[in-house]
Amino acid sequence: MIKSRKVHIITCLLMMLAVILLLLSQRTAEETIKYFPPDSSISFSAVGTNLNLLKETGNDQYMVKWIATSSLDKEIYLRQDVSLLYMDGRLKGMKGLWKESEKDIDLEVVFEESDSSHFQAISFHHGEIHYPNDEIKSIHQMSDDHLYVIDSPHTALESFREPNSHMQLEWKETIDKTTSQQLQFAWKEWIDAANIEINDYDLYPLTSIIQLQEKPINGLTQEQTDRIIGQLWEGLYKNYILPIANQSETNNQIMPLILINKNNDHLIVLFNNEANQLETLYQQLSIQN
Repeated sequence: MIKSRKVHIITCLLMMLAVILLLLSQRTAEETIKYFPPDSSISFSAVGTNLNLLKETGNDQYMVKWIATSSLDKEIYLRQDVSLLYMDGRLKGMKGLWKESEKDIDLEVVFEESDSSHFQAISFHHGEIHYPNDEIKSIHQMSDDHLYVIDSPHTALESFREPNSHMQLEWKETIDKTTSQQLQFAWKEWIDAANIEINDYDLYPLTSIIQLQEKPINGLTQEQTDRIIGQLWEGLYKNYILPIANQSETNNQIMPLILINKNNDHLIVLFNNEANQLETLYQQLSIQN
């Protein structure tokens, strides 16, 4: 009888341990964007990020819809997308979704805001394809959008991406100037604190790296640049996105700055962590074919 009870207890403990290990392995998979060699046999059929002004809500408030979507023609082992939103150069929000055996991902957020601002969103669309013999490949693509919202007591609420009137141009220039001054001041402080020789690097605010999807890094091919971008997002997700996403709210962190060494040896990401303290992420560039 006693022996039977011991066997039962041990069996229960082993089952509990197996469940815990399974949950931990699932959590690790869900919370990791991992770069693998690109799969040329599959590509996204559509990706997109969109920001749209919805309506006034009263009390000088308005609503904006933020959407990020991506689609494939067939299901793959793992789909994971993440989208980052900045308002006047400061982090407004993060949104991500992870799915197994899926082809489509849709992220949608409606948020309320006030005052005239420039909203910028950039999304990273990612997928893993698993083949026999533990062969894993991946695909990724970026998309972005931006929107100026003019909320003035003297004019009707409006939004635009590119100004098509003199008034809109004036608003754009005013918002851009104020935002740029704040960003440049913060980035200079970061660069000085990290003791970086600025002349050795090309500088990219985070939302501007999407240009590298069509125009490769100087001296590199598009294939090499794509690999670097995939590995960059792997590092960003682990070190910047996840720690902040696990907080109840953002601290309006300044947009990260990416510095790519002109010798294409390494890159550095400067950003404020979840406690608004400076972090320096160093990444050796992998450019071998």
